[in-house]
Amino acid sequence: MPSSCGLKIRHVDGRTYVIVTEMYQDNPGTSVTYAGRSLAEQICEQKHLDLSQITYVECNPDTNSKLSFYDEEYFQVNFEADPQHRYRQLTKEEVTKILASEQ
Repeated sequence: MPSSCGLKIRHVDGRTYVIVTEMYQDNPGTSVTYAGRSLAEQICEQKHLDLSQITYVECNPDTNSKLSFYDEEYFQVNFEADPQHRYRQLTKEEVTKILASEQ
């Protein structure tokens, strides 16, 4: 099913970060989490990137809810890890460093 997500690509300290953002109500299809590996492969193909040379990050944006578990969060995804270790939440400092970089 056709799906939508936000996309940013940043280069920081010799590393390429591919950041996908969940669109929630604006996405008619699969979430970035459920399409993770396939989405990463499609992005790499279109942007001429090597999947093994990127850091793939999923963003769950702030939904302006009163509940704190709906605050914006970023997770680095390791597709090769077992499910329990596949996601690592990035610190605010890590996110700031990535997002502050150009392009």
